[in-house]
Amino acid sequence: MIENKGYSPLKIGFFIVALAYFMFTFHAMFTLSWIGEWESFSGSFRFVIFIEDISSTIGIAFRLVASGIAFLGAILYFKRKGLSTQTTMKVLRLVLIGEAIYWLGLLPSGLLPLFSTQGFAMWRVNGHISVLPFLTSLLTNEIPLLIESIAIPAVLFKLFFQLKPNKSAKGMIKWGLIAGTVYILVFWFTNTSLWVLTVMRQGTDYLIYFPENLFGFTLTSIGMFALTVFMAYFAKKSIGIEKVEKLEFKTIGAITTALGLFYLSNYLTWILFGTDEIWSNWYVWFLGHNLNLWLLSIPLVGLPLIFGKKNQESSSHLTIKQPSD
Repeated sequence: MIENKGYSPLKIGFFIVALAYFMFTFHAMFTLSWIGEWESFSGSFRFVIFIEDISSTIGIAFRLVASGIAFLGAILYFKRKGLSTQTTMKVLRLVLIGEAIYWLGLLPSGLLPLFSTQGFAMWRVNGHISVLPFLTSLLTNEIPLLIESIAIPAVLFKLFFQLKPNKSAKGMIKWGLIAGTVYILVFWFTNTSLWVLTVMRQGTDYLIYFPENLFGFTLTSIGMFALTVFMAYFAKKSIGIEKVEKLEFKTIGAITTALGLFYLSNYLTWILFGTDEIWSNWYVWFLGHNLNLWLLSIPLVGLPLIFGKKNQESSSHLTIKQPSD
């Protein structure tokens, strides 16, 4: 079972993160302003928007279930003396399935625009055929959506099948590390593509004359790329580990905290410096359509891992033992 050894900062952090995960998803699920937005379009593009909205909403519904299960698991973990291995595995597997289906729900958004007649019409610039708008859309929209809607579900399903009580921890650790790397890679690529699109539309002055925007662009394009490379290095170095206790929890904490601070710093940039003058596609996406904004809470898990007295102390909170019955 997973032993409950008091209400430590790490456990409180897990609880708050699970709550944030659930509340953000709940808000997204019941924000219904999208209903009927396809009515303002015509032709095949109207059908594309309709399918995209329905597919992504189904995905959000599955993430809502997953986040609810994660939050319920956190509550049970606090109320009871501990959770059995079987219960823990069941909770994690259900969360993985919900997350995988959520990301799969974005697949039509990456595929359908490629076959829309409206998309072909957009290739004309000033009456002349141009591939630039198509390439721009491909690099900043379709490719990021295809990558995240295929790569993430693939690794999550693989981790789902590895996460069983009768399986060795080596496979769980391996695919957990791979999944973490893929997630960070997707976050870097998706957010950077949105910044590229924003700069293309707003011009370089948008960065030069607004230091907060330059900071956000640099943090995303360079900072997140560096985090992706470091995560890949850490995963490669740790992928052969056979016991959870052997993992470097301080490093995991540092990576977790860095990822959370990326979301938190971008959010606070708008809160502290946001004006109508800098409102753009980047902020429309990051603040209005970014369903991963709940990750700004994960430093509450990362920091206790970093500042734990020793590596074993962090792992002791997640000690898994076989039930005695």
